[in-house]
Formats: sequence, structure tokens, C-alpha cells
Amino acid sequence: MDSGQPVYQRGRARWLYWVAAVALIIGLTALYQSAIGPQRMQVAADADGRAMVVLERQRNGHYEAQGAINGQPVRFLVDTGATDVAISDRVARAIGLEFGPRLTVMTAAGPVRGWMTRLDSVQLGALALSDVRATIAPGLGDQALLGMSFLKHFSIVQEGETLVIALPGVTSK
Repeated sequence: MDSGQPVYQRGRARWLYWVAAVALIIGLTALYQSAIGPQRMQVAADADGRAMVVLERQRNGHYEAQGAINGQPVRFLVDTGATDVAISDRVARAIGLEFGPRLTVMTAAGPVRGWMTRLDSVQLGALALSDVRATIAPGLGDQALLGMSFLKHFSIVQEGETLVIALPGVTSK
């Protein structure tokens, strides 16, 4: 059945629909990113001068913050369900980490093969630890999971939309 349009015009219309669909997806992605906004992290101290980091919950429900592994900047997702600090194999190579013994870790998506490693230092604001156990997990992306191998050394208090990570004995602000 002929629509009455030359073939080249039908192909051009189909191409324009694809361009419009891609533009819509890009626009919606940009809108979502601006809606969740940048994570705000406050570095504070209690009355005794003990350090604490105060994070606001993102609209997606997560707590995220900029930190460092071995002095290299890393974007952390705070994950109290993760046993270790976890980073992707790509980030591990960029930082120059040693890939230790192989292991299988359980994730929400099922078992994943990874490697054990140690981090010389992990820093979140004014909070820092040295010699932190970590897991290198392929496919994790650019964001690192700030797991319990770091967090267990601190007090963690969630109140409403705020998460306070502090040296032990620190009360929330």
C-alpha cells in the first residue's frame, strides 16, 4: 500500500522520529539528574571537637558523598549492607591497587566474582582510616560502596533525612 509519499520522505520522517526519541531520553535524564541535585556533605565537630560528617538523603533515597581512596577522589555510596568497601576493577586499576585472592561476593543481583584487596587509606570528609579491607567487584561502575569495613569504626545515626557518621561517642548535631 502506497502512502502517497516518496520513499525518501518516509525514511526521513522515520529518522526524525528516532532523533526526537533520543532527544527526549537525553532531556529526561538531564531533568532527573538536576532533580536529585548534588549531595551536600557537611564536615562538623561536636562540643568536644570530635569530627563528624553529616549527609543529606538524596531524592533517590541514598546517601552519597565525595571522598578519597589512597588519596584519589572517589564518589561514595554509603552502604551499610556491604561488608567491605567495594570498588570496580576499572577504579582499582586507576588507583593502582593490588588484586588479591579471588572470591565470590553476594550482591542484590546474585553472586559476583571479585578480588580481595587492602586500601592504604579511606577518607570521608574529616574521617579517615588506614589499612581498610576492600573488595574489587567488576562492573560496579565509577561509584564506590562505602561498606562496613570502614563504617564499623564510627557511630552512624540516621534521623529523618540526615545521616551522621562520626567518631564514636559523638552525638548528632
